Amino acid sequence: MPDLSTATPDASDDQTTDVSDVIHEPRLWRDEGWTARIIKNDDDDGWAVEMTREGEREPTLIGPWTMGRDKKNPKPMDKPAFNTLVKTASEFRRRSEQQLHAQLHKNITVDGADGSIRVTLDIVPDDDFPYADLKAWDEAGELLAKVQVAPNFKLSAASAERWVEGGYRKPGGGG
Repeated sequence: MPDLSTATPDASDDQTTDVSDVIHEPRLWRDEGWTARIIKNDDDDGWAVEMTREGEREPTLIGPWTMGRDKKNPKPMDKPAFNTLVKTASEFRRRSEQQLHAQLHKNITVDGADGSIRVTLDIVPDDDFPYADLKAWDEAGELLAKVQVAPNFKLSAASAERWVEGGYRKPGGGG
């Protein structure tokens, strides 16, 4: 293993990386909160690289990796390639988080007797007891009503209107 005692984090990094955690080896790089590991590609004769965020068990991203000049071994990891992989994995992670947020948090605006009412559905994906909070908000942002519903409740303009017109009583069934 290379001597890392003289390694220093890049001054431009806004994340703090413990010098002892930095690894720059041909098939394993750990820096900037990410680990890039070059692995044998099980799907063919080539190589793949997996990018794992620090503290997570599963890789965020797995992609093909370039063969070296000998057409047998993988090309060694280098700083520019690692930086590109960090950027790609970070973007993939950000998009995945945005997609999950959109699935778990929905809102629709409907017309109520006293003006527009924003109806929100926030799903809590608990492993043991998943549920969702259905809430109604007036135009000033004041909470009008809140009920707990099944996590599979389908929020639509029609279901929101029924709930508002029904006096905010807890909807039955799946919506």
